[in-house]
Amino acid sequence: MSRLCLSLALTLALTLPANAAPPNVVVILADDLGYGDVRCLNRDGKIPTPNLDKLAAGGMAFTDAHTPSSVCSPTRYGLMTGRYCWRTRLQSGVLGGLSPRLVEPGRETVASLLKANGYATGCVGKWHLGMDWVRKPGKDVTELGIEPREQVFNVEYTKPIANGPLAVGFDHYFGISASLDMVPYAYVRGDRLTADPTEDRDFRMHPEKATPLTRKGPAAPGFEAADVLPELTREAVTFIGDRAKTPATPFFLYLPLTSPHTPIVPPKGWVGKSGLGPYADFVMQTDHAVGEVLAALDEHKLAANTLVVLTSDNGCSPQADFPALLAKGHNPSHIYRGHKADIYDGGHRVPFLVRWPGVVKPGTTSAQLACLTDIFRTCGEAAGVKVPDAAGEDSFSLLPALRGESPAGRRTAVVHHSINGSFAVRDGDWKLCLCPGSGGWSAPRPGKDDASKLPPVQLFDMAADPGEKTNLHDKHPDVVARLTKLLETYVADGRSTPGAAGKNAVPVDVWKAGKSAQIPPQKKE
Repeated sequence: MSRLCLSLALTLALTLPANAAPPNVVVILADDLGYGDVRCLNRDGKIPTPNLDKLAAGGMAFTDAHTPSSVCSPTRYGLMTGRYCWRTRLQSGVLGGLSPRLVEPGRETVASLLKANGYATGCVGKWHLGMDWVRKPGKDVTELGIEPREQVFNVEYTKPIANGPLAVGFDHYFGISASLDMVPYAYVRGDRLTADPTEDRDFRMHPEKATPLTRKGPAAPGFEAADVLPELTREAVTFIGDRAKTPATPFFLYLPLTSPHTPIVPPKGWVGKSGLGPYADFVMQTDHAVGEVLAALDEHKLAANTLVVLTSDNGCSPQADFPALLAKGHNPSHIYRGHKADIYDGGHRVPFLVRWPGVVKPGTTSAQLACLTDIFRTCGEAAGVKVPDAAGEDSFSLLPALRGESPAGRRTAVVHHSINGSFAVRDGDWKLCLCPGSGGWSAPRPGKDDASKLPPVQLFDMAADPGEKTNLHDKHPDVVARLTKLLETYVADGRSTPGAAGKNAVPVDVWKAGKSAQIPPQKKE
């Protein structure tokens, strides 16, 4: 352990009362919820989010928090492991519902860390980190991408699933294997589907449009997309109630919701509530689901000793219909450029709300730079657990910020990763995008918009230009060189936190001008 990490650990040990009970931990991960969709973060926002606002009022809202990737699978890997996903074999895109496990055998996760230190652990919701299905003889599935239609019946759905959430530290799991627009359309409990998906179905992505549809494939009889969010909420509330029966054992609940990701399916009772359209209605339903979980903590008198984190896996998707929302005065990305999939801040700046009574001062905000990889080390230290030196290579503890203490040892830089594998590195107010366009789905779109006359890199002063409108790369070549070198160091060292070089350290080639800078292939573990 470095002297800095040792100092932080000793400080934590001295500030925690000797008889303090380890807190329960609840991490709620919304799916495609934009920074501007939360009213307390965007006063110009039009969607009511009373439960998220109440959560923020009871704790701290981070205004400069980011996902490590602008799409879901790599962000989820980072949250679970405290490590950037581009260090793995998944360096662009996302997994499918049938993809094999991504988390390497033996790698520490938040769940395994807390479980080894006496926590009961549960995961309820969208996994999307791969699990090993039994494949039919001679059949295969895509490993690092969404499986095509011809593969969706290539697995034995009635057989146990290996290496899912139960293999990375969770005692309990209930949810779906990937996004709600990916097969199979069926619930997994533990290591088995709760019903054989004997039907072949799809769902509308948007309730007011006949197309597009979700990917067609195996579905359990009676499975309906609109029922999933309420079902996950009930399961989470039940888990909390069950854990309340053994109050001496702290628990960790990871609740990755399926909303407001497509299919956008607000059920009857929520349709039309926002007056802004189906997406806003779905956000309101998501806010209500969070309220149900918080109410369960109150009902069982657990809230006082529970650390709650609410965040999102990336920015809002264009499937929300930005033009229609903007016409009514609502911008899911707030003042930030781009959206889900992009290297711009709209792709990865997300809500990040933390409540921990007695530790976090209510009604506070923090401008501390944060990343979802930081959840790993923050949860460990909050529980009084020593994080192994070899784990959480890209995770910084947010406890000093949560306590309102000196920012010594805080995060000062973060790496961003778009859907196509383009990179950006942020250090202080400077952000360097190592690509000529968005790296995602907004203009300039890679492979679709002509970027031949654009500079190969983009440099933005995020303090003066949070909307990333003015590229300053030609005016500050020294900053471009410094940030490029910083990213090269992070790659070569195999970590971005203090400590010995990670076991996945690799040499870095010099990137040539005129190309979208991509991280060289990483060694596979």
